[in-house]
Amino acid sequence: MRGIDVSAAQGAVNWGAVRRAGARFAYIKATEGTYYTNPDFSQQYGGAFRAGIIRGAYAFAIPNFSSGAAQANYLVNHGGGWSADGMTLPAALDIEYNPYRGTECYNLGQSAMRSWVNAFLNQYHSRTGRWPTIYTTTDWWSTCTGNWSGPSSKDPLWIARYGVRSPGALLAGYRTYTIWQFQAAGSLPGDQDWFNGSFTRLQALAKNN
Repeated sequence: MRGIDVSAAQGAVNWGAVRRAGARFAYIKATEGTYYTNPDFSQQYGGAFRAGIIRGAYAFAIPNFSSGAAQANYLVNHGGGWSADGMTLPAALDIEYNPYRGTECYNLGQSAMRSWVNAFLNQYHSRTGRWPTIYTTTDWWSTCTGNWSGPSSKDPLWIARYGVRSPGALLAGYRTYTIWQFQAAGSLPGDQDWFNGSFTRLQALAKNN
């Protein structure tokens, strides 16, 4: 099932057109670190809802800026909470290659990175009652966490891998993926995603049942 993820790079999105083109879900960037909020979040998040697209927010993690718990709180406080309205996905932790100065693992060792991620996941769950989705690549996760299997029993997996016919190897402990980001650009705005299941399963993820 088709979906997308967008940020301020896409600006105002024509959500009616996105839905007519077949997308049924979307993730929308809400925050980065504890210093940035997406200026287009309201239009993107609310617009998706009004078009009948099940949506969720995501936080771009900056682990060397502030704690995992602080960044989870910042996400919840800036639109990334969850409600049992059947239209809201658990928020996602986007944790991947460092786009700024420093090493790809944000100058953290594997143990410190695992602790950071765990703090984010636990704080988000404490605030919302939901376990967040994890967005990452298998390569980054293996390098920076030592291929930690801790989240596999509770957190949905959103895997990124382009130019292939399947997501390939997953993170340790995961038998399947929930969402696959298979292309950075396409016929719809933003990144192109695929939900691994039926619309009923997508609804179930939104409703937490």
